[in-house]
Amino acid sequence: MIQTRFSTAIRYSFFLLVLVVSASLHADERPNILFIYTDDQSDRTVSCYPESFDWARTPNIDHLARQGVRFSRAYIGSWCMPSRASLLTGLQQHGIESMRMEGKYPGSAYDPQQCRFWPSVFRENGYTTAHIGKCHTGVDAGFGRDWDHQIVWNRPRHPDNAPNYYDNQLISVNGGEPKMVKGYTTDNYTDWAIDFIRGEGRPANKPWYLWLCYGAVHGPFTPADRHLDRYQEIAVPVPADIFPPRPNKPEYVRNSEFWSPGPNGQPVERKVRERSPVGMKDMPGRSLRDWVRQYHQGVLAIDEGVGRLLEALQASGQDDNTWVVFTSDQGFAWGQHGMKSKVAPYQAAVEAPLIIRPPTPDAKICAGKVVETAVSGVDLIPTFFQQARIDLPWKMHGNDLSPLFESPQTRWEHPAMLVHTGKSYGSATDKIPGKDDPALYHGPGVPWYVMLCQGRYKYIRNLVPGEMEELYDLDADPEELVNLALDAAYDKELKRFRQATLAELKRTDAGMVNDLPPVGTQQHRQTNRR
Repeated sequence: MIQTRFSTAIRYSFFLLVLVVSASLHADERPNILFIYTDDQSDRTVSCYPESFDWARTPNIDHLARQGVRFSRAYIGSWCMPSRASLLTGLQQHGIESMRMEGKYPGSAYDPQQCRFWPSVFRENGYTTAHIGKCHTGVDAGFGRDWDHQIVWNRPRHPDNAPNYYDNQLISVNGGEPKMVKGYTTDNYTDWAIDFIRGEGRPANKPWYLWLCYGAVHGPFTPADRHLDRYQEIAVPVPADIFPPRPNKPEYVRNSEFWSPGPNGQPVERKVRERSPVGMKDMPGRSLRDWVRQYHQGVLAIDEGVGRLLEALQASGQDDNTWVVFTSDQGFAWGQHGMKSKVAPYQAAVEAPLIIRPPTPDAKICAGKVVETAVSGVDLIPTFFQQARIDLPWKMHGNDLSPLFESPQTRWEHPAMLVHTGKSYGSATDKIPGKDDPALYHGPGVPWYVMLCQGRYKYIRNLVPGEMEELYDLDADPEELVNLALDAAYDKELKRFRQATLAELKRTDAGMVNDLPPVGTQQHRQTNRR
């Protein structure tokens, strides 16, 4: 009798052990998220976007769009660092406390207690988190706190290596000492991401989040050698306002003169800056056509990388349970409004491609659909949390985009806002610098601004005392040549957007809302009449 009871107890204990082991080995069925993030890549470079040049070719990104949803108007950020800070916190620039630039450019730092990155929450909730590629938000890259697996080029930590966007990079693996790595960086990052997808650096029984940050197609816009002969016979239309005057634009746009007519009348670059940001050196006399050609050549390796990543997902059997998101930190203007830059609140400078493909079974519902609704970069983070079935850990500024996947025509009440405050973050933005304070301007002299897009209209409030407001009808005027804020017929629309902007600033707890400088629209209307 005793032996029988003992045998039964052993069998029961063994049965429980089998259940526990089985449960631990069973993979979490929540979806993986592959977030592909490029640099300075305008939606004009992606051939499935109507505004792209007719000679541009991105077949793999186009294939991703056919499988998922393409967003027509996406505003991820104004420049590299705040874009990434927003995508690590879910907050607009004015809500990211303690983030700051310090030391030799591009040195930066933050307090992890005040500025928590949300991948740490995914880790706490059973996800493996990985970060591969460019790191641009602090010398502390977050390994072991935010990331389980990390292979990064940390520009703030190694400022002397920061210009090396395309070769000879100091790469740190899982928080270790950096080592010099040769080879074309777009290809290197893709290789490392595929290794992770195939299982390297992660347990097989946990869902994963991978943030793949390409350095392309940032300046100096270096293509892979294999693409140097591409796009030989191309025509590049000259933007309508590449040369001044631009009477219905703010002062900094009126003064933008990166280009001048060349010997044959075609635009060539002017010498504008004595000291230029990394990768943005002026090349006087070089044609707009040559710059645009080189820029698009640099996108080709990204497109090839996307194709290889999709193949790796399919070959590893993870297509059916992986969200794929493709976007960029912002766009880049080549001649539009006289610019050769990002930062400014115009479509050419900040509008980025955004394509989201749900796991294969769900993708059939939304395959090939287009969302015309304007969205912000901060909307992506609540979307990730919703799909991972994790509660938001703090108040975020964006809105879950999931309803738009099933029905792109869903009525969307949320405007897309982008707040640019130069190199200032968090409570440091509560007080707006004065007109003559260099801190008010960033990049090619772009002042702080708040941009709001909803429906067919986009509103810009430049935070310079007495500067004009801007209002554009993006459907009728996609090049943003006609500032409707200077037309009394649009007073009602202008007032509506002015109030909506104040409401969004208040909703996102912007301290600056009580310090906004007066606008000068009426003054500029009178000037225009004269």
